[in-house]
Amino acid sequence: MAVSIKSEHEIELMRESCRLLSIVHDELGKALKPGMSTWEVDKLGEEMIRSFGCTPNFLHYNGYPASICVSVNEEVVHGIPSKKRILREGDIVSLDAGLIYKGYHSDAARTYGIGTIDPKVQQLIDVTKQCFFEGIKYAKAGCHLHDISLAIQQYAESFGFGVVKDMVGHGIGKQLHEDPQIPNYKTIGRGIKLRPGMTLAIEPMINLGTWEGKTLKDGWTFVTKDGKPSAHYENTVLITEGEPEILTLPAGAVR
Repeated sequence: MAVSIKSEHEIELMRESCRLLSIVHDELGKALKPGMSTWEVDKLGEEMIRSFGCTPNFLHYNGYPASICVSVNEEVVHGIPSKKRILREGDIVSLDAGLIYKGYHSDAARTYGIGTIDPKVQQLIDVTKQCFFEGIKYAKAGCHLHDISLAIQQYAESFGFGVVKDMVGHGIGKQLHEDPQIPNYKTIGRGIKLRPGMTLAIEPMINLGTWEGKTLKDGWTFVTKDGKPSAHYENTVLITEGEPEILTLPAGAVR
């Protein structure tokens, strides 16, 4: 496994890529409302990305047909935007997006409630987000990769939620997906030792019910097996000598 260590110049490019992506997420979050189609969400996101002179890195990636993954309710990830899919009061929607700035990728995800949502589902969103912050307590030089994974799993399962095992986080840089893979659950061994200059996309995907899921016939949309809601929270993170730097949460960005 060859995990790339970024130079200071590369880190600066990634900071800017991630800063711009954080703006896209903040604006999309503000725009969401009942009656909006998931196609409109995608269109707005792509327009913002291109307005920065950047390229949406999800568009046509392995054949994916959109710029923003828009996943509603029981859809865990990779939901395909559609003019027919309308957001309703009480829905939750996960937005997973990334862009390329001067050859460097960024990647982040957020889950939002549409209007008033069930308190248990709001708890799922909050716990999923906190899973990320529990995990990155171990995202520092000298720790091991799977220390992050274990912390995410333990926090989610303490609330009785299911941790998705079919999808994982990843390294990121000149490619959207680089080594290493980052599970959100404990696997055999502690994983690689983290070093300054590594850039990682850490992304808990947590289900209200079972951890199990399945891919729909469209070949992309991954849903919970029991039809219960799922939440997703992701940031691109830089490993440093000290505390990790959350590149897609620069000062002033909405968490």
